[in-house]
Amino acid sequence: MNTAPSQWFEASIAELSHLQNLRVWSIIVSLFGDLAQQPDARISGTTLTRIITPMGIKPEAIRVALHRLRKDGWIESTRSGRASVHFLTEFGRSQSAAVTPRIYARDPQPPAAWHLLIAEDGSGQTALEEALLLPQYISVNRSTALGQGAVPEGVEELFAANVSQLQPPRWLQARLFPDDLIETCQALLTALQQLSFPAEISAVEIATLRTLIVHHWRRIALRHPDLPSHFHPEHWVGPACRAHVFDLLDQLPQPTLQELDQSASS
Repeated sequence: MNTAPSQWFEASIAELSHLQNLRVWSIIVSLFGDLAQQPDARISGTTLTRIITPMGIKPEAIRVALHRLRKDGWIESTRSGRASVHFLTEFGRSQSAAVTPRIYARDPQPPAAWHLLIAEDGSGQTALEEALLLPQYISVNRSTALGQGAVPEGVEELFAANVSQLQPPRWLQARLFPDDLIETCQALLTALQQLSFPAEISAVEIATLRTLIVHHWRRIALRHPDLPSHFHPEHWVGPACRAHVFDLLDQLPQPTLQELDQSASS
């Protein structure tokens, strides 16, 4: 990206913002998950606005999104003097913590052991649907799930078998890695490859860029399981995209909330 020093930030935001329509409530979830997941973490309304508005999002849209997140039990807001401050609820922290390992895994290692669960119609189907709510299971078809590790206890209503070798057919690759996911991942990789940053970056600029990078990667990482490479279709660029994500995040070290407040007020 060849831009004048004063234009690099706007150019970087443009590269990342055009990838998809940004849902403001989802951006805020990504922001808190990356920067303010601790129980005592608070972000002022001023700082939140300074981080998000460079993405082309208006303050009114931020207020509407915060209202939705409060209503859904994700965010709480209070007053600190004349300013508003926002923080994750216990529910919001637990939801963020549940997906953090998946999003921030730099080199995920697929399990060596797998098992199959096969259901019959009726009660067995219900048991299979309950299993598929767990992150270690992948739906193969309406009656079959592939799970990580050995067969667990409590699956008596299902046919269960440990599996040592997996050979996925193309139809399963297509189901696990649909065309839109492949295209989204390629688009993010292309955008990330265009980014370069100067040596001097403010804390708020770092937070804006980190939020966008994490947000786009989060939407990809949570849509596909960590599987052996022979499960990947030919045009899947997930590993390369992951490597670029963490290379850029290393160049944008996470600022403290105190640094963010100081940068936002300057």
